[in-house]
Amino acid sequence: QVQFVESGGGLVQPGGSLRLSCTASGFFLDYYAIGWFRQAPGKEREGVSCISSSDGSTYYADSVKGRFTISRDNAKNTVYLQMDSLKPEDTAVYYCAANLLRTRVAEAPVQHEYAYWGQGTQVTVSS
Repeated sequence: QVQFVESGGGLVQPGGSLRLSCTASGFFLDYYAIGWFRQAPGKEREGVSCISSSDGSTYYADSVKGRFTISRDNAKNTVYLQMDSLKPEDTAVYYCAANLLRTRVAEAPVQHEYAYWGQGTQVTVSS
C-alpha cells in the first residue's frame, strides 16, 4: 500500500517542542516534493510547510514561520517537521503528503496536487 505514516505527535505545554516524522511506505519519496498539512477541530485542512525534491527549497505558512522547520532524509525515506515554541493554536491533526505534479514547491501547498495521505498524528498544545 502506498501511503505515508506520520508519527511524533503528542501533548505538549505551550512553548514546548515536538518533532513529527513522515515515513513513506510502499514507495521512495526522493522524487517528490512533500507537504505538511494540519486540520484543527471545526476547521478546514491547511498547508503548513513543504519541501522540494529538486533543490530543497521550502515554504512555511506565516503562522509557523520562524518556529517550524521542515527537512528531509531521503536515505531514511522520511520527512520531518521540527516544531518549536508551540502555541495552543497549533493544536491539530498533522498530515503529510506527496506532490504528484511538481518537484519544486516554494509557495502555499495546493491540496489537490498532493496524494498518498497518511492517517495523521495528533498534536495537542495545552497547559
